[in-house]
Amino acid sequence: MVRNNPRQQKRENFDKKRSSKAKRVEKTSREVERTEEELAENFVFGHHAVVEALKQGRGNKLFLLEDAHGDKIDELKELSREQAVPVKWVPKQKLDTMSQNGVHQGMILAITPYEYLSLDELIERSPEQPFYLILDSLEDPHNFGSILRTADASGVDGIIIPKHRAVGITPVVVKTSTGAVEHVPTARVTNLSQAVQQLKEQGFWIFGTDMKGTDYRSWNAKGSIALIVGNEGRGMSEGLKKQTDELLTIPMTGHVQSLNAGVAAGLLMYEAYYQRRVDHT
Repeated sequence: MVRNNPRQQKRENFDKKRSSKAKRVEKTSREVERTEEELAENFVFGHHAVVEALKQGRGNKLFLLEDAHGDKIDELKELSREQAVPVKWVPKQKLDTMSQNGVHQGMILAITPYEYLSLDELIERSPEQPFYLILDSLEDPHNFGSILRTADASGVDGIIIPKHRAVGITPVVVKTSTGAVEHVPTARVTNLSQAVQQLKEQGFWIFGTDMKGTDYRSWNAKGSIALIVGNEGRGMSEGLKKQTDELLTIPMTGHVQSLNAGVAAGLLMYEAYYQRRVDHT
């Protein structure tokens, strides 16, 4: 017959409880890490981006640098009060971590996820004879943000991007766009080729970019149009090129015969803006 040692039994029970508690702590830690990782995709930072997101009612919680003050801080506090968005004051290290060491200017806003439109929704919300930009597998968030900023300034009515193998609207995109993302509707589609075909069936003229295209200065950018901007390295896909009504090029001299995607898109957007503005004045 084996006797139970009360002291030993007590020790075993203690070890079991400690092990169970450690597992719970480990699980909670993993959950916190996962939650913060998920939230990182729904942060915007920098003054302009935060202000525009608050004005659009997308703010969930505002994080401000401890002891920060000034007109910009007062503006954010007032907007947060109007939108019933809670404010939390945190140290710089916390903001650096949340922004992944981005230039946050002492302010980060947790927001609701960006709601992309479908192509049908984009068309339904657009004015007559709209001007769309189609981004063919763009990968650099800074390029995307820059394009959004120029699109807002040049009267683009909407942007169309693919769901896969392309950059979406991330905190870096929002920051680089300085809030323009809140004003330029963005549709995300499963298949760009099918989207282009749908636009063609609705009377859109489809234009693309290629080194062997027509000088963009002779481009007729009036009416319902969509301009395709290719990937930073590969350019436009051959399939989409075949669907265009015309390919455009930007003449240039020098040793590097290519432009940054954002710069090239900007030149073409402003050419379209000029033509379409003149047509309505």
